[in-house]
Amino acid sequence: MANYSYPIDLEWSHEEMNKVIKLWNAVEEAYEKGIQVEAFKKAYQEFKTVVRSIGEEKRLGREFEEVSGYSLYRVVQASKNATKIIRMEGLKK
Repeated sequence: MANYSYPIDLEWSHEEMNKVIKLWNAVEEAYEKGIQVEAFKKAYQEFKTVVRSIGEEKRLGREFEEVSGYSLYRVVQASKNATKIIRMEGLKK
């Protein structure tokens, strides 16, 4: 796992930051070893309680992809069709 900073807003509470970081961890897991669909969906639902707007979600997703090479959008799309495990193909940028 590479060293990089997660995109977060310093105005968020500690609890809100934890919810967002859990989603970034779930996206990493989907690419690195696979994640249960329900675990990802739970992390995403928690994330959406903090990041409500689509625009902000897209911005944070792009920032995360720039630093990590992992796409939030692609994992969310995969979660819509997966039944048990989301295992993303391909390598980081």
